[in-house]
Amino acid sequence: MRTKMWKFALGAVAAAAMTTGAVAETPKSGGTLNFVVGSKIPSYDGHIETTFGMIHPISPFYSLLIRVNPDNPSENDFQCDVCSSWDASADGLTYTYKIRDDVKFHDGTPMTAQDVLATYNKIVFPPEGVASSRKAFYKMVKSMSAPDDTTFVMNLEYPSGAYLPAMASPFNYIYSKKDLDEHGMNWHQKNVNGSGPFKFVQHQPGAFVEGVKYDGYHHEGRPYLDGFKAISAPKMSARVQAIEGDRASIEFRAFPPKQRDDLVAALGDKITVQESDWNCVLMATPNHERPPFDDPRVRKALTLAIDRWGGSEYLSKIAIVKTVGGIVFPNHPLAATEEELVQIAGYSKDLEASREEARRLLKEAGAEGLKFTFNNRGVDQPYRVVGTWLVDQWKQVGLEVDQQVNPSPVFYDILRKTGEFDVSIDFNCQSVINPIADVSKFLPSAGNNYANFEDAEIEALYDKLARAGTFEEQRALMREYETMVLNDKATQAITLWWYKINPYRSYVKGWKIAPSHYLGQQLDQIWLDK
Repeated sequence: MRTKMWKFALGAVAAAAMTTGAVAETPKSGGTLNFVVGSKIPSYDGHIETTFGMIHPISPFYSLLIRVNPDNPSENDFQCDVCSSWDASADGLTYTYKIRDDVKFHDGTPMTAQDVLATYNKIVFPPEGVASSRKAFYKMVKSMSAPDDTTFVMNLEYPSGAYLPAMASPFNYIYSKKDLDEHGMNWHQKNVNGSGPFKFVQHQPGAFVEGVKYDGYHHEGRPYLDGFKAISAPKMSARVQAIEGDRASIEFRAFPPKQRDDLVAALGDKITVQESDWNCVLMATPNHERPPFDDPRVRKALTLAIDRWGGSEYLSKIAIVKTVGGIVFPNHPLAATEEELVQIAGYSKDLEASREEARRLLKEAGAEGLKFTFNNRGVDQPYRVVGTWLVDQWKQVGLEVDQQVNPSPVFYDILRKTGEFDVSIDFNCQSVINPIADVSKFLPSAGNNYANFEDAEIEALYDKLARAGTFEEQRALMREYETMVLNDKATQAITLWWYKINPYRSYVKGWKIAPSHYLGQQLDQIWLDK
């Protein structure tokens, strides 16, 4: 199995840029970190949720089995969190994790391998009726066990380079088996009991989430902060003003270019900026259960109408999107080249020809002048910006679209529970760069695919991709899979990949940007130097 660690360059566009080669500073203890969050919390359960609106305020309360090193988050640099070590068998089919004996949940209950087993049973093999948004990441897992309280074992059906990155997902919060047994699988949606660096104090919905330092944290000397407050601020202007007025220090998600420039102009060396490509992309997801979106001709017309190349030039100036790409994180060796992309419907640089084909397909399907409702999320960047742009793109081929912008909890209920939508904004935002696992989003059986359809052909092709033993095989199968879902069946339509820009108060230390806004959110590495 060919595996490789991929490194991503981080650009610093800062009035007070980090000094290359500077002597490492000694962290200081104390202080409260105030940060702003631009979305509401659908629930507290990391195994279900896929949004920064949950992970930013809730992750500090939880531990993981293994995690991406918060001091080196731009690479697939994995380290133990509640484990002390892990080993893989020579054939790559058995992974054995030794669990620390000094970890305690915030209610005082000692953590053991039984808690880890119960957690991963919920994630990998959820009971019927229990949601698990990333269960498709673990298709290679055959069984697992905890032969004693300090040993957790996973057995795989086949060796996979996608396995270990999937295990380091920042959403894999370790839950107490006692809580799951006594309160049920849904208890963590509204309750918090973790073993992370901070203890839950309170959540005032629509206002803030507050946490305080957990003195029993198992990583000695951490956290450095006394506590944190995650302030709810859905409007971008409010988030910018909070940082400019020093009511908050940072937003961990991102700001568009103009807001970065405004903060740097206003605050000079009091602001530091880090930038990075971003493993996140918005898409338009048609509901295949609703005619005429059960017709691949209509779905293909939706994607053919979109001017991605022109949209990149325009939207990158006003929004946190930039790169034209397919289903794989752009610039990764498994991603499509530009030459390969332009062969896919909606990626041709002959826009008029694409839109003429869209009109032809709509007429052939009896859907000329189609009117439909577009479900969008009430988050300004980039949802509303991209959504408004999409509506205009579809208008160019004669479609009439009513965009309904809903608060995050309502948006998620429509997308995930009721399924009452024609077409919805959707996203594939992942943490660790793990293309084979990441593209499981397009599997009809995936817990986070909301297009509502079944397709044995897609499932079989993905199974081949997951089992491919060489990079060359993986890349060839990835192109076949990408063409099938984006072009031939047009199950969903990719828009533009995001670009991450983080301006923050220069007294915030220890935070390093990653190609994901989900990584490094336990906050145990951050300290303040005022």
